[in-house]
Amino acid sequence: MTQETETTTAPRRSDRTRIAILEAARRRFADHGYERTTIRAIAADADIDPSMVMRYYGNKTHLFDAALDVDLHLPDLTGVPADDLARVWVRHFLYRWEHDGDDDALLLLLRSAVTNDHAAQRMHEIFAAQVAPALTAALGPEQAAARAGLVSAQLLGLALTRHLLRLPAVTHLTPDEIVSALAPAIRATLGQH
Repeated sequence: MTQETETTTAPRRSDRTRIAILEAARRRFADHGYERTTIRAIAADADIDPSMVMRYYGNKTHLFDAALDVDLHLPDLTGVPADDLARVWVRHFLYRWEHDGDDDALLLLLRSAVTNDHAAQRMHEIFAAQVAPALTAALGPEQAAARAGLVSAQLLGLALTRHLLRLPAVTHLTPDEIVSALAPAIRATLGQH
């Protein structure tokens, strides 16, 4: 391997610094919310000077947006039978929150959206940009636009009660129990009675 190849394949120090900042920011925002998180605390967690955080991200709002660049990884619903659509949808979101590597970012965004207008707007943008287009494949554009918000409300309510408020009646349910109980409501919301 040549010196040039080694240089291009090894992560640059700036890339490692950005990753460390984002990881520290996600943890801080998750633990303390947007309002109580400071650039200084994030920098201390990342073991760097606060000026480096500002250099890479400019301000807390830009850092928050970068830390919460959430891809919902929504499934292709094109070939999903109408009777299975609600189950697939609920199971996917449960998996995202409970097993996927990005679940902390999604829950962090939800936690912050409850108390911060910028976070609420970010949540709105993510769901508007991803949920309706995913539903379009199964429902068509008019139905998807009309139903996406209500389906999002139901699924975000599930996340809020299961992962943030930790209501025992919800946390004690297995994923299969949740799918069985919630899928009929999602099916009705989708207009598939």
